[in-house]
Amino acid sequence: MDSKYLKELLLDVKNGKKDIDGALNELKRLPFEDLGFVKVDHHRNLRNGYPEVIYCPGKTLEQIKQIIKKLMESNSNIMATRADEKVYEAIKEITRDVVYHKEAKIVAVKRIKVPKTKKMVAVLTAGTSDIPVAEEAAITCEIMGNWVERVYDVGVAGIHRLFAQSDTILRANVLVVVAGMEGALASVVGGLVDRPVIAVPTSIGYGANFGGLSALLSMLNSCAAGVGVVNIDNGFGAGFLASMINKS
Repeated sequence: MDSKYLKELLLDVKNGKKDIDGALNELKRLPFEDLGFVKVDHHRNLRNGYPEVIYCPGKTLEQIKQIIKKLMESNSNIMATRADEKVYEAIKEITRDVVYHKEAKIVAVKRIKVPKTKKMVAVLTAGTSDIPVAEEAAITCEIMGNWVERVYDVGVAGIHRLFAQSDTILRANVLVVVAGMEGALASVVGGLVDRPVIAVPTSIGYGANFGGLSALLSMLNSCAAGVGVVNIDNGFGAGFLASMINKS
């Protein structure tokens, strides 16, 4: 339930198209709706600017379908993360307005077009192996209505590749930097720009990478000012945060 939906409901009451009891029944569902296995947060769009996002692992296909159905009653665009093709096929049974972003593992129900921002979010990766996490961030930003440009495979092992993309990097309003191994790229980018840098450590790397822990610690210890860090492989969190900053 977004602010537009709420305004229309109140106008319907004002103009006599809906009675007070009918409107009251809809407002009773506003905080959340208890389906037994889940409490669907209908209020999230009003609080955070985007409907509740479904994290798919650990949920059955039937549970995901029921959540989607409920969210669709009062939201136009919905996102499901870490989704496989089985999730996509299940959601297609509910609506045709669905797109599967395979590399990002995001299923998006899109029933209205969201205007793009004039300010740009740049999503960078150190290596090609980091792209799935970067795509999760980039697609999240795009679904939320942001202009996104991708700068992939520009890690410190060949830093001249990064400098060759300086025009894009310096035009960005927010930068999401995705890196595994030792995670050095975030510090390098942070030292080049006067914009917020959201660092995303990935689990890409050999044994001493400890599944992304070394990259996480390097990013947390960055000497570059203006670098914030999200959790390991959390492309969605980085994309959502980038969108909030870009639209502020």
